[in-house]
Amino acid sequence: MGSGRRVSEYLAKSGAEYELREFDGSTKNSVLAAETLGCSVAEIAKSVVFVGEKTTVVIISGDKKVDGAKLERVVGTRLRVARADEVRDRTGFPIGGVPPFPHDRGIDVLADVSLTRFKRVWAAAGTPNSVFGIGMPDLLRLLGAAPVDVAE
Repeated sequence: MGSGRRVSEYLAKSGAEYELREFDGSTKNSVLAAETLGCSVAEIAKSVVFVGEKTTVVIISGDKKVDGAKLERVVGTRLRVARADEVRDRTGFPIGGVPPFPHDRGIDVLADVSLTRFKRVWAAAGTPNSVFGIGMPDLLRLLGAAPVDVAE
């Protein structure tokens, strides 16, 4: 199953209200996605993949960066930003298309509190040219965890 289809099927079964959009051009980073959608960079829920003993995906506002020391305190182990080849190997999704969900077991997904400034955010939908809009209550419910503070 393609990575985009995996996300769309998950969303369809999730009970969440969402808007899935696919574009001819790339939305693989926060700036491109915001320009394409006509929203602020901050409203993009970007996924940053970290690797070490475990794989951790941080979903953070597009105008923020992850503070590695804060993240390591939260997860309790040393991590580094994944290389492009590690992103696909570890998550099954291409760089620029890593969604907040669904992920295989063994991958921790954390949402940063920076996202809670918004009622709705846009996240990658499994490919570098697809996104979905979702309300924060649904995003947090589907992630199954309270937001954490890991932003610089």
